[in-house]
Amino acid sequence: MEDKTINRRNFIQLSTRILLYLAGLLGLGGLIRFLSHKTDSGPPSSYQLGLAVDFPINGKMLRLDIPAVIYHLNGEYLAYSLRCTHLGCTLEENGVNFSCPCHGSEFDQNGRVLKGPADQSLPKFNVDIDQEGNLILDTREGGK
Repeated sequence: MEDKTINRRNFIQLSTRILLYLAGLLGLGGLIRFLSHKTDSGPPSSYQLGLAVDFPINGKMLRLDIPAVIYHLNGEYLAYSLRCTHLGCTLEENGVNFSCPCHGSEFDQNGRVLKGPADQSLPKFNVDIDQEGNLILDTREGGK
């Protein structure tokens, strides 16, 4: 008759193998989940700003959610990014100009650098009017 008892050494070896297999399966499951993760598409590149007729001539609209400033000057719509070209901080309105709260750069209302450390003007955004009369702001470089 065969002895079916397990000695201490065989028990520890078997337990170790089972734990290593379980750890490997959990690690493999985590790796599969990591590799199959779908990334966010990021922020939209086009924003509807409302009806063009509701935007007063010589008016200004700040949109910190984009961040951008939109002007309506003499029937033309102009828009500039409110991200500092130095390190990307969101600019704050400072009278008619804009200043960076992070490192002190300043920009005029046309996006030109007044004071560094930023050395590039603010990017200009494209503003169009759709068929329904809504202003559409395009934040992609080159606008479209």
